Amino acid sequence: QVQLVQSGGGLVQAGGSLRLSCAASGSIFSINAMGWYRQAPGKQRELVASIISDGSTAYTDSVKGRFTISRDNAKNTVYLQMNSLKPEDTAVYYCKIIATMEPRDLAHDYWGQGTQVTVSS
Repeated sequence: QVQLVQSGGGLVQAGGSLRLSCAASGSIFSINAMGWYRQAPGKQRELVASIISDGSTAYTDSVKGRFTISRDNAKNTVYLQMNSLKPEDTAVYYCKIIATMEPRDLAHDYWGQGTQVTVSS
């Protein structure tokens, strides 16, 4: 079984910074990709940033230049550094990993519990 535990988040004023962390534990053989999603009230969940096994990253346009995703492979942890936060960044943020538990196993998605980020104007 794989568990993801998120930390970070909270309330910050516009222009401020927050850092989210997501640590994966359990019988993980390999992690193919890690990412952060967010869901604002009344909106669909959207992919914010992702990082794959070779370190390549991708971001949704609205956060480019402000957010940075990184990973610590030794700790099976993914981070999201969020700078210059805006009120429209307010949402529940979820981490997700795509991982296999055994060699030759199909990859599966695993989700964190979500954490609230609120940016006040």
